[in-house]
Amino acid sequence: MRILTSLVAVLAITGTVASAKPPLREVAEIDDMVMVVAIADEIRKSCDDIGARLIRAYSTLNGLKALAREKGYSDEEIERYVTSKDEKARMREKAESFLLANGVRADDRAALCRFGKMQIQAQTEIGELLK
Repeated sequence: MRILTSLVAVLAITGTVASAKPPLREVAEIDDMVMVVAIADEIRKSCDDIGARLIRAYSTLNGLKALAREKGYSDEEIERYVTSKDEKARMREKAESFLLANGVRADDRAALCRFGKMQIQAQTEIGELLK
């Protein structure tokens, strides 16, 4: 009986560890799309002649929330991820690195606007959120 009890305890612990979720920041399909939305938002704020497709952006964000819920994240965990000052700072660094890798300094407004127009024309994920 002690062996069975020990086995059940080990299985319970192993099951708990195996089912542990990574932080949302480590779920690439969510984190990368949040970055896409953040970049599109920065472009629309910085460029007078580029607007946002707000309904598409909200739809994208709602889809990401739904995906996070499907993966077992609670509304509280999702809210912490999107409102955390540390996460916002990390996302800004990630977006700036992405832009830099694409030849755009985040503080170069003209380059950011050119990049936005290229994204729209190429119909990229970023471009699909802009008009």
